[in-house]
Order: sequence, then structure tokens, then C-alpha cells
Amino acid sequence: TTQIAITDGWREVQLAWCVQLGAPICYGILMPGEHFRSGVPVVKVKDIINGKIQESGLLYTHPSIDNAYKRSKLNQRDVLITIRGTTGRVALVSASLDGANITQDTARVRIMDEIDAQFIYYAMQSEPVQQQVALHTIGQAVKGINIRDVKELVLALPDSISEQRAIAAALSDVDALLDGLDRLIAKKRNLKQAAMQQLLTGQTRLPGFSGAWEVRRLGSVMRFQVGFPFSSAYFNEKEQGIRLVKNRDLKSDDQIFHYAGRFDPAYLVNDGDVLVGMDGDFLPCLWTKGSALLNQRVGRVVPLSGLHLVFSFYFLLKPLKEIEIATASTTVKHLSHSDVENIEKPLPSLTEQTAIAAILSDMDAEIAA
Repeated sequence: TTQIAITDGWREVQLAWCVQLGAPICYGILMPGEHFRSGVPVVKVKDIINGKIQESGLLYTHPSIDNAYKRSKLNQRDVLITIRGTTGRVALVSASLDGANITQDTARVRIMDEIDAQFIYYAMQSEPVQQQVALHTIGQAVKGINIRDVKELVLALPDSISEQRAIAAALSDVDALLDGLDRLIAKKRNLKQAAMQQLLTGQTRLPGFSGAWEVRRLGSVMRFQVGFPFSSAYFNEKEQGIRLVKNRDLKSDDQIFHYAGRFDPAYLVNDGDVLVGMDGDFLPCLWTKGSALLNQRVGRVVPLSGLHLVFSFYFLLKPLKEIEIATASTTVKHLSHSDVENIEKPLPSLTEQTAIAAILSDMDAEIAA
């Protein structure tokens, strides 16, 4: 193992240089067997998510199996890194898992007392170390990284353990802030779901509104426009022409196509339009990605008198999900314009729709912020 000075008070070290004597980096149990309720918890790759061990779903192995793998038993503040399947996930062992074990798909790194384990935990998640993991990950059906290559991972380390601890504490504070924001977002999403359930069914009415909602066929208050089958001969990924809205674009921007041919302006999409994917997931989408063209297998809600556009986005979530579930047994799920237009549901007045849309839009804006 090596260590090389890289700047005043910092050096590059191999991971093996950081471990306790007598506790080399190692993998764990080859075959943990069936779940044994009163046994020993075993950490698998799937249990390590976003830098933490999800303890609720851990497998428990028989004590006799655990006893055969004493070398890989865990202590509090051991660092784990996944080495097979999904490589490079990192976790720090908590006090509740002291005495637990790991599988062969995970490596245990026990840090010497002279180095802060939490600093190493963060360092192993850094981009330079993760790039090394990716470089040494091999295999086709099952990808993996050898223990030898794990031992040779190079990271930057301050000489002062006080500096290590200060850095780890700062990063831990950021993690705590992010966790708090995640909990707050989850709470507000739950509140929005409850508000949608109440407001979109008339169970709860906003101040100033009363009276029964009228059952309407959606085709009487809207038209569902189906996209055009633009010729793929004019498709390109060089941003020439105007962007296309394909089904997958409603969920991600991993592959964006532009269209450089002629088109009818009737198929132009603008921010604020309500679009619906017509294959797979029938989720409505409020388009916010600029001018584009409505390609085939994507539909657009065109309100007529009596329907508020933003309200339609929230209102369609449940009935479109019901159609999706009803077609789940088919090989490929397809939505037609008549499926949407033939939906019959109680609808409030346009004024009440506008008020409901404003409430839910404000909640979404708060969550996004």
C-alpha cells in the first residue's frame, strides 16, 4: 500500500493503508440461506440505498452460518462498499448493526483508530473514488470489482484527524439538512394528495361554493387531440428544427429529438399545455419545456367551454390511472382519444375549477421550491 504527499497536510493513500491491522478488507457470506427469525442480520447490496443501510428488510441468517464468517462481522463505524451487481454503493455501519454480517457482494472496510471512519465514508462516495470503482468494475451478466482493486482505491486524506472530523461533520450536517427537506417534501406531498382527494371529488368544498356537481362526459367540455405521425426522415439529435414531444419525453429528457421538416401549426405545443402519454403509463403532464411538436402516441387536452385547463391536469390523474389498471393485462397498453373523451365524472362549475386549480398549483409550487 502507498501514500503520497499531494499538498501541505494532505496525501493520497490507498484504501488498504487506512484499515486496522488484523482486519483486512473482505467480503462476506457466500450463501446466507433462508430467513431465520432469531438469527444474525445480513446486509445485502439491495439494503444499501443513498448512503444508508435500510434495516427494515434485512435477511437474518442462522447463527451457525454467521459463525463460519467471523472475519466479515460488522462493528459500529465500519464502512461498507458494494462489489457485485451494483458496485460502489457506500454505507457507514450504525450501532444497531454491531455484530451483523454481510454477503459476498459487499466488502467491509474497518478503519484504523487514527483515521476518522466517517471521513472515509464520504471520501469513498466522492467522484474520483467512484470513477476508480467504475473503471475496475468488470463482467457482463453480473458486474463486479475485485477485492484487490478495492484495496488499491486511492483517496485524498488530511494528515490531521481534526480536519478529517471537521470535514465529516460539515458533510453530515448537509446530509441532515437534506434528510429534513426530504421529510418535509414527503409531508407536503401527502397533504397535497389528501387535498386532491377531497377537492376533486367534492368531499370538501372551498369557501363560497355549494350545490351538487353535474355529471359530465368529458367530451362535452374538451377535445382530446392526438399527435401527428411526423416522418422520422426529418428527425435529428442536433437540435435542428423544433423539438418533438414523444411519449418518453413526458417522463425524462434522456433522448431528445428535433424535427426539421414542414409541419401544421395545429400540432405546436406550448408551456402550460396538458399532455397525456398514450402508451404504457397514461399519466397527464403539464408541459413546461418550451415550444415543441405533438408527435404520435401523445395526446393533448383542448378545453372547450366549461373546463379549466390546469384543473383538467389534476382531475384526469385518477380516471386515467383507472383506465391504465383496467388495461394492465394487455401486452401493450394503448390509450385512445375516445377513452379520454368518454370519461364521465361529476364536474364543478368553471369558477370552482379555477379556485381548485389555484390551490393545487400553489401546493405544487411550494413542493418544487
